[in-house]
Amino acid sequence: MKKILIALGFCGILTACNDFLDMTPRDSISDKVMWATTESAEYAVNSIYSYAYDIYASWPSAVGMTESFTDEFKYGAYNNFAFCLIPSQVAYGGTNLTNSFVSVYLGCWSQLYNAIRRTNEAISNLKELGTGLPQEVQQRLDGELRLMRGWLYFELVKRYKEVIIYKEDLTEIQINKPLSTEAEGWDLIYEDLSTAASLLPEKAKAGGRLDKGVALALITRSMLYAGRYDKVVQAADELELMGYELEPNYADAFTKTVQAGNKETILQYSFSYADGLTHEFDFYYAPGGDYKLVNQQGGGYGTPTQEMVESYELATGGKPDWSVWHGTTVAEPPYKQLEPRFQATILYNGAPWKDRVIEPWVGGTDGWCEWNKDPKPEGRTTTGYYLKKFVDESHDLSVRTQSTQHFVLLRYGEVLLNKAEACYRTKDEEGANAAVKAIRSRVGLPYSSKSGEALWQAIRQERRIELAFEDHWYWDLRRWGDAVKNYPEGLNNYQVHGLKIEPTAVDGQYQYTYVSVDDKDRNFPDKMLKRFPIPDGELNSNALVNQYPEWN
Repeated sequence: MKKILIALGFCGILTACNDFLDMTPRDSISDKVMWATTESAEYAVNSIYSYAYDIYASWPSAVGMTESFTDEFKYGAYNNFAFCLIPSQVAYGGTNLTNSFVSVYLGCWSQLYNAIRRTNEAISNLKELGTGLPQEVQQRLDGELRLMRGWLYFELVKRYKEVIIYKEDLTEIQINKPLSTEAEGWDLIYEDLSTAASLLPEKAKAGGRLDKGVALALITRSMLYAGRYDKVVQAADELELMGYELEPNYADAFTKTVQAGNKETILQYSFSYADGLTHEFDFYYAPGGDYKLVNQQGGGYGTPTQEMVESYELATGGKPDWSVWHGTTVAEPPYKQLEPRFQATILYNGAPWKDRVIEPWVGGTDGWCEWNKDPKPEGRTTTGYYLKKFVDESHDLSVRTQSTQHFVLLRYGEVLLNKAEACYRTKDEEGANAAVKAIRSRVGLPYSSKSGEALWQAIRQERRIELAFEDHWYWDLRRWGDAVKNYPEGLNNYQVHGLKIEPTAVDGQYQYTYVSVDDKDRNFPDKMLKRFPIPDGELNSNALVNQYPEWN
């Protein structure tokens, strides 16, 4: 999920069970006092929790959702620096992707290292000053902090491969320090996450704090990137034994809260209007008509593409023939015949929404705007669609503009697909097929066991659809090495499209016209595939670090 949140002057709440967590101590106190009691020590650790939000929202906020770098999503204009111009510049690549541009908008090097430093300080303080805490509390907090450090280093290594490793021994901090090998980075991540899994309680006993399931889920994600597939399978199997399972209804996987009994959610980030803990996701992504109907402006900054719509299967299996809609036609697209995950993810012409239907047509309540011609979309769609997944249908804009729906950061559906890929890589086709079948069975899609390339394509398809707009597809194409290939396998030499929808003289009939919503072909240069460039600030201050050759 992507670079999908935008903060509204707040620090969110991370919860794996049912309690909100106070992120800061009530007063300024010394480190010695802070680590003297369980309550104050938990306050100190809670502040580290906030980085789980920052990873996906605050630090890379200008680029918006990473799906916009792919064929899945499109921001609507150049008129805004963030959420329009910057994502398009990333997608078009070329001369846009300078060292400084990539470092600022995609790398998050300094933010991640600042978070790692604070986490290491907390681990050090726990060891030196927290010796009076009950042994169980010391172990639990150590597990929580190591989980966060492993997560932070994962975000670094997935971007840079070779990074500088610092642990809780603060005497090792020095101006000049060389890069580690990639293997050493993955070693640290696995050590931290596996240690956390051994120290943390299961969710039922965690009291709303980070738990063993979170650590195991992060192992399946990080070790998939590392190519250590046996560890992915082992952690996924442990999670299954702990009782995690798919919610029967796909939409419930990300709309139903843990408090309401969601068995698929492993980690969610929660908000509360009463506590002033809100975000602006709906402001950026809700249908524009939601705002127009209450005389406000907002919504529709980014919308799903026609390419993404066409990637969904029919509810009975197999894909419809969309060639009729690659020109101009009054034929009604087969939206209502598509599988449940489409219905839960994308809003289309005539889709039910908030006691009305979506009107993404010229002159409709939601409206349509021409890409890069209309200077201010003002909530209108450039593709003919709106995002439904993660948008709050119960949000009454006439009461408040701020949003409070929770976001799922880790769920069992991803774990199953991580396992499917790991099994495929280790020639366990039976295990891979079983995981894919479980994902498809939840939404009533048929599946017959496959092998070889056909099995890989099935896994690839399910990651694209099941995890749509959850901040995976761009990173998947990159880690697979496919991003540099020509479209549709990769991210080179293509444009994305939408449908311009216009009412005809016949009541209830619309004309659909296939239109490009790019003004140039997209490009993913080779230098972006393996690693992002080391920021100039690190190069200027650290004599033992040199820029990666491909970025010189």
